Amino acid sequence: MNIEDLLRENIKNFKPYRSARDEFSGKEGVFLDANENSLGSVSLVKANRYPDPHQSDLKKKICTLKNVSTSRLFLGNGSDEAIDLLFRAFCRPGIDQCIIMPPTYGMYRVCADLNDIEVLEIPLTDQFDVDTDRVLRAVTERTKLLFVCSPNNPSANQMSRPAIKTLLEKFNGLVVVDEAYIDFCADQGWLPRLDAFENLVVLQTFSKAWGMAGLRLGMAFASEIIIRVLDGIKYPYNISVLTQQCAAEAVDRFAEKERYVREIVDQRKQLVEHLQNLPMVKHVFPSDANFILVRFSNVRTLYDQLLARGIIVRDRSGVLHCEDCLRITVGTAEENNLLIKTLRQLKPDPGVRS
Repeated sequence: MNIEDLLRENIKNFKPYRSARDEFSGKEGVFLDANENSLGSVSLVKANRYPDPHQSDLKKKICTLKNVSTSRLFLGNGSDEAIDLLFRAFCRPGIDQCIIMPPTYGMYRVCADLNDIEVLEIPLTDQFDVDTDRVLRAVTERTKLLFVCSPNNPSANQMSRPAIKTLLEKFNGLVVVDEAYIDFCADQGWLPRLDAFENLVVLQTFSKAWGMAGLRLGMAFASEIIIRVLDGIKYPYNISVLTQQCAAEAVDRFAEKERYVREIVDQRKQLVEHLQNLPMVKHVFPSDANFILVRFSNVRTLYDQLLARGIIVRDRSGVLHCEDCLRITVGTAEENNLLIKTLRQLKPDPGVRS
């Protein structure tokens, strides 16, 4: 596969904006090149200088942790920026297609629609796994991107490795494996296989396991040519000074992040056990994420009852294969106990198993 053959023609010829920091990347000197406020910042944080457009220091820390070359990492304003840029780089508006597999993360379609890209929906099986044969049969010469959310949102399960491997080997386009929840799995995901597949893009994030959703920092790992393209078409200063500083400090506290993950996984196990013993629960789906998909009886009434008591969960009952399901994030021990206590107090729907 030649990745450049997938690129839009205008992107092949695109001339990236060159910022003042592209022309001088040193850290010391009298900076009179970028029209910044040389007197300082009104903020208590030193923010009068533009952030490093290449996020060099932060990338080094992340790539040391992930055992990946810095030339294979793109940092975006959330993973959503990387998703949007992939459409802009590889899909011609009004011509090309992408494949998504519902039920899945909603931003794939949102970004496709914004970029006027046709979406081919190939549903997951009723076991929430990839229907590989149907996906490959749907591919046309205009299909450029294929999105696989693993662990999947909203079902919380990982997609089967053989299925993803088949897609990588047989699909002549980019396979984007979204691993936002990978830290909560025993499996390492697809990042260690990056060298094996030139068409593989792995998305990860600081929003979940790192507990930094408010920063909006996403990671895309891919071949050097794909990363060069994304870096070339992004906004020059897409990652703020504060975000770069906070993320760098977080990476230095990797052990603390691992402690969070262990605690969430432990709480997930306990929450599942309690939910399985409730008469109103029909099924608790296996979870590799920091949330659980649960099928209840009379789910709409239950959702409203929880909401009235200040407990906010996500009603996914209108989503394919998720009939009568609520998506419940694993909270603190106190929050999880309150949820279970409240559910026990609610009256079960007549006719439900006892």
